[in-house]
Parts: sequence; structure tokens; C-alpha cells
Amino acid sequence: MKRIIYGAVLARLTQSVLAAEPSRPRGVGPDHAKFYKATDLFTCISNPSTTLSPSQINDDYCDCPDGSDEPGTSACSYLSDLSPSYASDLSSDNTSRSGALPGFYCKNKGHQPSYVPFLSVNDGVCDYDLCCDGSDEWAHVGGVKCEDRCKEIGKEWRKNDEQRKKSLGAAGRKRKDLVAEAGRLRKEVEDRIQSLEAEIEGSVLKTKSLEAALADAERQERGKVVRSPGKGGKLGSLIQTAKDRIEELRESLVELREQRDTSKSRLAELEGILSTFQSEYNPNFNDEGVKRAVRSWEEYAARDRPAIGSDAQDRDLDEIAKLDSETGIIKWSDWEEGEESDVDVLYKIEEYLPVAVRGWVDQRLRDLRILLVENGIIAASVASGDESKALTDARDALKAAQDSESNLRNELSGHKDDLAKDYGANDVFRALKGQCISKDSGEYNYELCWLEKTTQKSKKGGSQTGMGNFVRIDSVTVDVDLPPNGKGLGSGVRVALRYENGQHCWNGPNRSTLVVLACAEQDEIWKITEEEKCVYRMEVGTPAVCDSNGKGTEAETRDEL
Repeated sequence: MKRIIYGAVLARLTQSVLAAEPSRPRGVGPDHAKFYKATDLFTCISNPSTTLSPSQINDDYCDCPDGSDEPGTSACSYLSDLSPSYASDLSSDNTSRSGALPGFYCKNKGHQPSYVPFLSVNDGVCDYDLCCDGSDEWAHVGGVKCEDRCKEIGKEWRKNDEQRKKSLGAAGRKRKDLVAEAGRLRKEVEDRIQSLEAEIEGSVLKTKSLEAALADAERQERGKVVRSPGKGGKLGSLIQTAKDRIEELRESLVELREQRDTSKSRLAELEGILSTFQSEYNPNFNDEGVKRAVRSWEEYAARDRPAIGSDAQDRDLDEIAKLDSETGIIKWSDWEEGEESDVDVLYKIEEYLPVAVRGWVDQRLRDLRILLVENGIIAASVASGDESKALTDARDALKAAQDSESNLRNELSGHKDDLAKDYGANDVFRALKGQCISKDSGEYNYELCWLEKTTQKSKKGGSQTGMGNFVRIDSVTVDVDLPPNGKGLGSGVRVALRYENGQHCWNGPNRSTLVVLACAEQDEIWKITEEEKCVYRMEVGTPAVCDSNGKGTEAETRDEL
């Protein structure tokens, strides 16, 4: 069903134009005055084949199928699109039975002219919100007389309208700031993408270079000839065992000395306690246990006791506990090097070659060994320990470069996805993303985080409940009355944000929230409703959906007082 807009559709008419117009029948607005100019005959507006005498206009009887003969009464109010159809309306001819007039016209001198529904004409109720001059109750049904309040109401309306215009003007300027900030943020992302692309190109070249270095290091590792781990045969093993044993004894000596010093300290402390006990106890106190303890301590104190350690002994222990590399008594390196065997000479055969030939021979021998290893003729050398440091470093460097390149590519992909996202007209919501606003409503505190999530939290405590995660920007058509303070959606198309897949509702769906936006000077949650179980609706004001003049960015029609 269509909704008749009874707003101030004639707000632009001037008083001079109204004064120049000829007299019109009651309830006729200036837009339809031309149909009532004839003085001898009236033709129904939507049904020209039906003509009436002027006396039938406003005679409280509906003669025209479109109700145009009763602009000032409620006789044809049943023709309203908001009223149910009657059986007489269901004829098969082409006669129009829709209301030709928008309603009863109120001049509202001193304020704004407007229309009221025909159902409200002479219903015994003063409809000052639409007809402040009281002309809709001209018949004074039930003795009701509606005085003209347009002067007061118009004055208040103009005051509020001026404040609203100032607020909307400020909202328009704030939106310009938001658009500028969004442009700056977008430029940052675009610049970062260019920087990342350059970094990735350099990283690819570095990775290829390190891959070649690792391959060369692995090739060199395969061509390396590994000697026997031992040096000097049995003598070398004996020297190593002796070295290890001496180090073990040195560490044990250091540990025992620490234990001795600890025990010595504790003994001195106990002796001090007993000495104090002997000097301070009361000998007149007849306690055999105490007296026996004192006698035992006196006997212990009178006995000769050897000293526990001395400075000379401690100096000797300090010297013994030193590392061999500090004392120089035993130079293990002299014993470990030993004399070169015939095998050692073979390993150093290249040192006997001229410098110009040495490198060539070394490389040819390595290439030959690698060839033999790769073709399975000889086995690859297996060292007793880990791989060489050069190979380990090459592998670590390559892995670090590959990880860095992967991170750069992931960051680049994230920024490109961000540029492709819908942030609304002029990318304006980019400037708001992540910012949050909240409102106390009933038992809960509700929070909206732009393009992220909506939550509710009980004032009685507990954790937050997710009401939805941002999915997309959408638009919805709304039709609600706009309050005097302007904090409402009004009528028309509005930008909406959809938040879905929130916390699961017990015995119900996952929570979701539809956030409907309207132009306002400040980001503010106006109203929260639960339209059905765990399906929420927020009405929110924000300058993000205003245009440069402070009006909604979408085409809209609003009801005005």
C-alpha cells in the first residue's frame, strides 16, 4: 500500500501568490485550484465524463468516483489508499476510484501549509501537528473548536529548523573532513603497495642469488674429503681422555670447596648460638636437660679442634682450580697437534704445488669427486659432526629471504584486497573503520564498531555478546516519522551496514544487526530494537552519509512538522 505523504509539500509558496489566487473551495490546495475555477460546472478530476453542479462541491456526499467533489469533508475518505476497498469499487469499467486529492489542505498561515488525511476532517480531534490553524475541524463536531496556533508553532518550528540547518551544515563539513581523511588513508595504502612491489622485486633477486649460493655450498660439501676424526691414533685418544678427566676432577674440586665453605659457615653460626645460650641461661633454673646441654657445650669448647682450612690451603686450591689454559702447566695443543703422518702429507699435497696450479688442481679434483658421487661410483663423505658452517649459513640465509618475501607478498595481497573493498561513497567509511560508539539502553550497553562488529554487554556484568560481524554496505528504504530534534531516519532510501554471523542465540539463529544510517552532526546510536529473536536493528546518525550541504547522500523524502 502506498503511503500518502502529508508533509510540507507546499513550503515554497509565498504569501503574495496566495493572496493573488481566486477564492477556492474549502480544503483545496493551490496545486489543484485550477480544477475548481469554473462557476457553472464542475468536472471530476480523474473522471472528466462525470460533471456536477458547483453546489455539489463539499455537500458532504461523495459524487465523484475519485472524491474530488469533497475536498473539504470526510465524505470520500474511504477512497484513501490506506482504507479498505468496498464492494462498489469492484466494477469492471475503467472509472478511476482512487483519491484524486492528497488530503484536506490547511493554509497554516504563519507556518507551513500542509495536508491532513480526509479521515481526520471533523473527527473531533485538533491535529495541530499537521493543521495548526484548526481549519480541519471547521464543523466543530461535539463542540470542539480548534484555535489557530500557527504563530506559536511556526515560531518554534523555525527556531528548530534553524538549529537543524546549522547542525546539518556542520555535518556536511565534517563529511568533507572524513572524505579527505579517507583519501589520505587510501593514498597511504596505494603508496605502500608500490613500495611493496619494489621490495618484492628486490627480494626475488636476492632469493635467486641465495639459492645459487646454497647450491654451490652443497656442491662444495659433497666434494669435500673428510679425514678420520682421530688425531695420532691411540695416543690422541689417550690425551683426550686425560684432558677430559682432569677437567672433571677440577670441577669436582671446585664443587667440594663450595660445600666445605658452606658447612664451615653453618658450624660457626651454630657455635655462636650455643655460646650465647651458655652465657645467658639461668643456672638457678632446675632443668636437667638444659644443664646437661650446657656441660656438653663446655666440654666441646674446651677440646682442641683442628682448624678447617687455612689461607695457605685456600691459595693452593685456587691455583689447582684454575683452567689449564690459564696456568700454562699443560699445553694440550702441543700434544694434540702431534707429528704429521704420511696420510697428513697426502691431504696437504696441494701445498707443494705452485700457486698458479694449486687452485686448478683443487677444483678439478673436487669436480671429479662430485661427478663420481652423483653417479653412484663412490659414496658421499659423511662427517662425524654436523654440516659445515658455510653450508648452514647459506641455508639459513635462504630461508630468511624466503620468509621475508612471503611476508611481503601476504602484506601486498592484504592491501590490494583492502583497496577492492566497498567503503561507501568516496571511501568515506575508510576514515571511520575501527572507531566505536556506544549507547546505554535498558539492561544492556550496546556498541557499534564501524565496519568491524556490534556487541552488547549486560550492565549486571559478564562478557560481551557478539551481535554480528561486518559483512557489507547496503541500502534500505525506510518510512518513519522524523522527530522534532531530527534524530531519526525519516522517509526514503538510507545507507545500511549489515553485521552477521554473531554469537549463536540459544534455541535460535546466530545474532545479526542491521545498522541503518541517517545524516547527523555526530556519530550517535539513536535507537536499538530487536525485530525478531536475536535479529537487531540500530538507527544511527553520522556525518558520513551527509552530502556537502548536510543532507542525506541518498535520494530521500522527509516528513516535516
